[in-house]
Amino acid sequence: MRILVLRALGLGDLLTAVPALRGLRAAFPHTEITLAAPEWLRDAVDRIEAVDRLLPTEELGPIDFARPDLAVNLHGKGPQSVERLMATKPRRLLTYTLADWPAQRHEMLRWCDLLQRKGIRCDPDDFRLRPLGPRTNRVVIHPGASTGARRWPAERYAAVARALRAEVVNPPASGDPLDLAEPLDVVVTAGPGEEELARQIVPEPVSGSLSELMDLIATARLVICGDTGVAHVATAYGTPSVLLFGPVSPDIWGPRRGPHRVLWYGETGDTFAGEPDPGLLKITVEEVLDAVGGALCERGESESSAPVTSA
Repeated sequence: MRILVLRALGLGDLLTAVPALRGLRAAFPHTEITLAAPEWLRDAVDRIEAVDRLLPTEELGPIDFARPDLAVNLHGKGPQSVERLMATKPRRLLTYTLADWPAQRHEMLRWCDLLQRKGIRCDPDDFRLRPLGPRTNRVVIHPGASTGARRWPAERYAAVARALRAEVVNPPASGDPLDLAEPLDVVVTAGPGEEELARQIVPEPVSGSLSELMDLIATARLVICGDTGVAHVATAYGTPSVLLFGPVSPDIWGPRRGPHRVLWYGETGDTFAGEPDPGLLKITVEEVLDAVGGALCERGESESSAPVTSA
């Protein structure tokens, strides 16, 4: 038996599909599972430990696979993704349609639901990746995102970076002292094509391979970023984070569990817009530093639901 899964999207999309992929692996432990996804995600796919083979596939591109016994659409609701899978002539296809698409469902739960309605059990909390080592004192700031709507202004990230380097962070509401015995090592990261944006914050941002980026986040003390793939890497490794949301609700794309602080003004908008979402722009530097202060005082990695601030 051979299973073909389509999820030819980005890093965050891949990581939110981890519980579903592991559910498939548990249901079919001796079956070859092939994931159709972009080649640049190979290292992240390997870390999931649920897929036998990555089939390099671009978003909505042709799938070079013939006659799978089961094709699973974890890509979307169609019709394009359904057509691409049907072109492989599967014996059976598992997919959502436009009629039964659960629009207001968290992304992890959405794909688990698809499998579970066909008797394939999934644990939506099985999203962690294997730990890589002890935490450093690095605070990772990642200003980039795939669309302008989800990019908080670079000058505000720069203000946050300056405050962290000066150890000027707001104490948490509890009044507990901040444990800053060691200076914070503030690192600004840049994905492909994001170097110019990151240089608005620091002269020499860190850019490298996906593997290097994931290793950095996996062992960081804290991550500060928007609604982007880096946020999902922090969630997968249990790295504390301060996440700036807009224009999409964290109820759909935010962390469900873990030591995270989510800032969101409760306003939705066009996620593909070229300019920062108006709701995202309402988040202030002071609010981010408040959240940072709380995150830095976390004792361990709480498994409670991520607190969401609608400031």
